[in-house]
Amino acid sequence: MEENQNEAAFSNNVIEMITVANNFCLYIEEVEKNQKYEIFEYLDKILPLLYLKGALLPKIIVDNPEANERFVTELQWETIFNDIRNKFGKDDDFWNINQNSPDQNEPEISNLSENLSDIYQDLKDFVLLYQKSTHAAKQNASHECKVLFENNWGIKLLDSLKAIHYILHKNENDNIDEFDLF
Repeated sequence: MEENQNEAAFSNNVIEMITVANNFCLYIEEVEKNQKYEIFEYLDKILPLLYLKGALLPKIIVDNPEANERFVTELQWETIFNDIRNKFGKDDDFWNINQNSPDQNEPEISNLSENLSDIYQDLKDFVLLYQKSTHAAKQNASHECKVLFENNWGIKLLDSLKAIHYILHKNENDNIDEFDLF
């Protein structure tokens, strides 16, 4: 059943996405205040929820595409990136198979700090645009978040989650020196 386009931007799925996205963004903005292990544990829990909420966003036809805006500046992105990179240290980089690469069999180095900063940017722009009082802003925010989920932050989230899972669980059966995670 297709939702009424006038109401889709106000659906429960969009409101729940706003809530989870805002929680993620606020946490990332203060990432330097937390221990590395706590950050990985938080991300291990919130990233699957973000993915689910992104997958449940309705498709919205935008009445006024001119109302779309971006808010996160390059300087803000770089600050988030550097905070995460400094916090994660040697655990920032991971091997990844890029499905869009000409050679899908060759792994490449990716990093959590870039992926998480890109996810943050898309979700922060979504939250800030949705907070505007106009119906057009809410429509554009919801539409853009869905499109960016499908084309950008959804895959970066999955790649990051896989790396985080490995970091948290790689030595569970070994004698682990947990101080490596702090």
